[in-house]
Amino acid sequence: MTQDAPVAMITGANRGIGAAIAEALAGRGYRLALGLRDPDSLPESLAENDPLVVRYDAARPEDARGFVDATQDAFGRIDALVNNAGIGGPLELMPEEPQGDDEMEEALDALLSVNVKAPFRLTRAALPALCQSGSGRVIVMASLSGKRVLGLNAGYQMTKHAAVALSHAARRAGWDHGVRACAVCPGFVATDLTLRHDLPRHEITQPEDLGRLVADVVTLPNTASVSELAVNWRYEPGL
Repeated sequence: MTQDAPVAMITGANRGIGAAIAEALAGRGYRLALGLRDPDSLPESLAENDPLVVRYDAARPEDARGFVDATQDAFGRIDALVNNAGIGGPLELMPEEPQGDDEMEEALDALLSVNVKAPFRLTRAALPALCQSGSGRVIVMASLSGKRVLGLNAGYQMTKHAAVALSHAARRAGWDHGVRACAVCPGFVATDLTLRHDLPRHEITQPEDLGRLVADVVTLPNTASVSELAVNWRYEPGL
């Protein structure tokens, strides 16, 4: 791959959706900077692309600047940022099982820290370099739970609504400098996050489906920007 090839930063790329996006972008000629909580967890299929691997923990505020600085030091540019790292976990307003205030606060803080504050920090740190690219791209992996409320998992739903807002904020902030942002909003995807749900694994959206879609959005020209991408495996009225 040439030294002037574009560079994509991706969080949580060691498995599932993140790994599929990394594979798809590498296939489109992007050099990869992968932020992983455990760098040793990089799959062999991605290691073959010779990526920059940086220790990145979404819960650690200082890791955002460290990941951006390491990417710029290695490549001298950033052309795409994929905010993929996230967590689930039930946090209902009226849980069936009694939940103490301390337990609730801990769960809420974890969701906000990883799903909202971390992508905000990383996008803010990377935005100057993305503006310099002239065709910078920001992808925020949100959810259909950020577009509507079906279940009772209010904590997760709140954070994914915020993720959609972050994508639109990045789109607005960098627009005049060629930055285009997209909130990707899938329903259930066949990853570890959905194993607790009784779902037909072969019928729901696959990580590779999202990898292909993200690569398509990232490689669109500035004249064809997609602000939100709703992806579903089943029919829902209103979507």
